[in-house]
Amino acid sequence: MIESILALLFGLIFGSFLNVCVHRWPRNRSVVKPRSHCVRCRKTIAWYDNIPVFSYLLLGGRCRHCHTRISPRYPLVEFLTGLAFFYFVSTLGPTLAALKPCVFCAMLIALIFCDLEKRILPDEFTKGGMVIGLVLACFVPVPDITAQAIFWMMGRNLTGAWASLAESACGAALPAFFLWGGGWLYFKIRHREGLGLGDVKLIAMVGSFLGLRGALLTLILGSLSGSILGLSYIKLTGKDPNTYELPFGTFLGAAALLVAIFGTKLLPL
Repeated sequence: MIESILALLFGLIFGSFLNVCVHRWPRNRSVVKPRSHCVRCRKTIAWYDNIPVFSYLLLGGRCRHCHTRISPRYPLVEFLTGLAFFYFVSTLGPTLAALKPCVFCAMLIALIFCDLEKRILPDEFTKGGMVIGLVLACFVPVPDITAQAIFWMMGRNLTGAWASLAESACGAALPAFFLWGGGWLYFKIRHREGLGLGDVKLIAMVGSFLGLRGALLTLILGSLSGSILGLSYIKLTGKDPNTYELPFGTFLGAAALLVAIFGTKLLPL
């Protein structure tokens, strides 16, 4: 139990860093300098006002100096990240098998809020996350057998780390290619962008962690939820469906979170 509590605390701290990334990376700013500060009065935030979740509650959600309301995104990202770390460590123990989904879910949480706020999916999370997924595949098996089946039909048997790495690469490349192809076809027919490259890179990152089947399930769930909830929101708010930019990455990220958490039940080998 102590490992799970420590994971929760580390997740809260890591979530605080993710908040810096969510705010700065879409704006092409450094996450190192300057120190955390109020976006309105520019006052540096003291350490005792920067304790994940608790400082937000103690301050009543407002800056200590100018009393500007602080976005609830800050404690929400911290809480969700801490909860994810707690869940995976309590379920899988303090192992690499737990570290992998912790890192994956943390990046997904950050990407969801980046997309909601700025309609931007930073390369640091998508492309960087894909590289991390490929590296971790060498140590923690990817839950898929698609690439192995393809190589078997070609007369090659993959085992161990090579099999897992092949599943990760296959999961990253194929769904991204088909999603890019769908966006290209939409552009040719409608003569306007219907899908950003950020979404393509996001699904590649998802596939590098979850494999081909996990990425495809993410695409299905994300597309269905985006169609239903997105169109409902557009209709309820009276927005123009021809010009409103739907945050598709948000739906893909949320779907990937579900697949990461319930993947063993949804995608049995």
